[in-house]
Amino acid sequence: MWEGSGTPAGRGTLASLSGSLLVTGWANCGPSGQELCNSGPLVPRQPVEATDDAFWDQFWADTATSVQDVFALVPAAEIRAVREESPSNLATLCYKAVEKLVQGAESGCHSEKEKQIVLNCSRLLTRVLPYIFEDPDWRGFFWSTVPGAGRGGQGEEDDENARPLAESLLLAIADLLFCPDFTVQSHRRSTVDSAEDVHSLDSCEYIWEAGVGFAHSPQPNYIHDMNRMELLKLLLTCFSEAMYLPPAPESGSTNPWVQFFCSTENRHALPLFTSLLNTVCAYDPVGYGIPYNHLLFSDYREPLVEEAAQVLIVTLDHDSASSASPTVDGTTTGTAMDDADPPGPENLFVNYLSRIHREEDFQFILKGIARLLSNPLLQTYLPNSTKKIQFHQELLVLFWKLCDFNKKFLFFVLKSSDVLDILVPILFFLNDARADQSRVGLMHIGVFILLLLSGERNFGVRLNKPYSVRVPMDIPVFTGTHADLLIVVFHKIITSGHQRLQPLFDCLLTIVVNVSPYLKSLSMVTANKLLHLLEAFSTTWFLFSAAQNHHLVFFLLEVFNNIIQYQFDGNSNLVYAIIRKRSVFHQLANLPTDPPTIHKALQRRRRTPEPLSRTGSQEGTSMEGSRPAAPAEPGTLKTSLVATPGIDKLTEKSQVSEDGTLRSLEPEPQQSSEDGSPAKGAWLALPFSPGLCSGGWVLSWKSKLPLQTIMRLLQVLVPQVEKICIDKGLTDESEILRFLQHGTLVGLLPVPHPILIRKYQANSGTAMWFRTYMWGVIYLRNVDPPVWYDTDVKLFEIQRV
Repeated sequence: MWEGSGTPAGRGTLASLSGSLLVTGWANCGPSGQELCNSGPLVPRQPVEATDDAFWDQFWADTATSVQDVFALVPAAEIRAVREESPSNLATLCYKAVEKLVQGAESGCHSEKEKQIVLNCSRLLTRVLPYIFEDPDWRGFFWSTVPGAGRGGQGEEDDENARPLAESLLLAIADLLFCPDFTVQSHRRSTVDSAEDVHSLDSCEYIWEAGVGFAHSPQPNYIHDMNRMELLKLLLTCFSEAMYLPPAPESGSTNPWVQFFCSTENRHALPLFTSLLNTVCAYDPVGYGIPYNHLLFSDYREPLVEEAAQVLIVTLDHDSASSASPTVDGTTTGTAMDDADPPGPENLFVNYLSRIHREEDFQFILKGIARLLSNPLLQTYLPNSTKKIQFHQELLVLFWKLCDFNKKFLFFVLKSSDVLDILVPILFFLNDARADQSRVGLMHIGVFILLLLSGERNFGVRLNKPYSVRVPMDIPVFTGTHADLLIVVFHKIITSGHQRLQPLFDCLLTIVVNVSPYLKSLSMVTANKLLHLLEAFSTTWFLFSAAQNHHLVFFLLEVFNNIIQYQFDGNSNLVYAIIRKRSVFHQLANLPTDPPTIHKALQRRRRTPEPLSRTGSQEGTSMEGSRPAAPAEPGTLKTSLVATPGIDKLTEKSQVSEDGTLRSLEPEPQQSSEDGSPAKGAWLALPFSPGLCSGGWVLSWKSKLPLQTIMRLLQVLVPQVEKICIDKGLTDESEILRFLQHGTLVGLLPVPHPILIRKYQANSGTAMWFRTYMWGVIYLRNVDPPVWYDTDVKLFEIQRV
């Protein structure tokens, strides 16, 4: 599919060389190998000597080739054949290519010929590396030592001190990413500099973009951006060895390539981390706002930003659950990072990220990510007039990493309404992707981010801000707050998403539970949506059809209780909806527990329409400019994901004290051994087990249904509302709502229960999920050139929708 059969004009030499990889001798050709035979690849005889520079130099001769040419002219079958039939030639090719990159880094790439050689070697290694990684016998090859390549860089040290090929390659890439007049603007006026200038260069003065820790914005340079992108693509390919190992969270997650690159061995670690972060966060795809500017001018910065975002999230792939997160001492030193030393051997990129602490840096990062996430939502009167970026999934992973590793950033995000600039795009993506099975990973990460945010009180408080920006979403029109938007979108996901989203239902409702004590006033549309969910989830056949289905009812009842107990005054719409649907609560209180009735309810399942397919009341018209969520196009590629832990593993219960602080609660003992319940996580998809058909199983959780507060509310208010309706002959809802607005239940309800918050807790299961999701996104996004296409990846499966 991806392998070109034709030879681009002027590329004959490389085309012949792609076949000559198999050649072990150049019989009937010129003595130097320059005169290539036209009769096709020759039969292998003996390995080509590593000292035959004339032969090997042909692979990176200074001809102008693109990375697409290299991929077209070096077919996958050819690389695999060399790997199997002439392994020494492939080994020598890799050694030589790395050697050329090291030489280019040492010399500073002053000549155009040197620059072209570096680029050609980079492209060739990008093409070959995945085929090295896919073969277990070759996987350790780059970590073998090269005789004479000492760690001191002198080349004369003992083999014991020799540097592995992978280390030499990574250090060369790091040097080349700060090479004056190649990837960064030279600070010198003279173009002829001595070689030692490269070694004495302070790369912190050459950071690519202004932002965190760097105030100077270098002049944009198309050539430098393109060269950086080529080297970053090679770097990402080096890191991609992780794709060729099966998911195994218990075996540790250290990627040796990332571990070395992000260690103190890399003298450019800080400026490179800063360059990647600033390049992503400073990017503005709209530019000066000229309509259709993306059609008139090519945006050479976007490919670099995409590559930078992908490299950044891979370097930050660090399991925070398995090691202590870097501490933040909070001192202000005038630098972008705190000066505290990293606690022991540490991923420096994670460490630098965790130590950012200045508010202006947080503002720069948050504004940049929010601007890019909001870009696909932009609407103008001219269709398709603004550029739409496509790397929002990488941005969501980056935002997750920022919140996970830097708690000061998380608190900064939550202390102002700026968090809503992240919330609205996430809800847009969730709503837009709900019918597309190829985007189930996007659904998960969006929900995980909201679960993380919902564990903090400030998030719930911020949701009370009125929602006035009309983003084009296929949801009912409402007048209300961001809390209304969140709940209406969640209702849409649950009622009209595809089946594979069912394991997310408990996460969605947990988010609503977490924010519910702080929601001052829900709209009537939202109130009806919540009652519709309760009505659907409390039908007898649904409750009895899977072991954990009753948990959804518990979540919804907890939402109602929180709002009634803590926000009764402003929520007359919800109180009215509860009164209107009071029969649902009475049915729950009188739920049958005898096996014959349970069995009869299950028999009705086939004849009863799916409850969640029913539309809620007051559906109304959708928002302007919206379109229904579309299913995946036939033939769309997707990557598989590992299972996510259940909500009990994802979260940790905390109780809110009177002073607002949180106190962790001991986890409740699991009852799976007693009631036969399977592990949580994919429980909604489970078939009904006859063993659960006992009345004892239903009684075990029915007796715990938190109905007391709602039943007391109904006991007090229903007679009052009925009396008003009879006395005044009321049929108008507004009059009843007015009565409820001025009513009070002070002293009539049970003592307010403590607020329980289920905070996200890092664990190895979610760390593995993020790793799989991240690499799946990177695999599918890199199609030009298709770096990993059709290679034997093990981390996930490639599937067609």
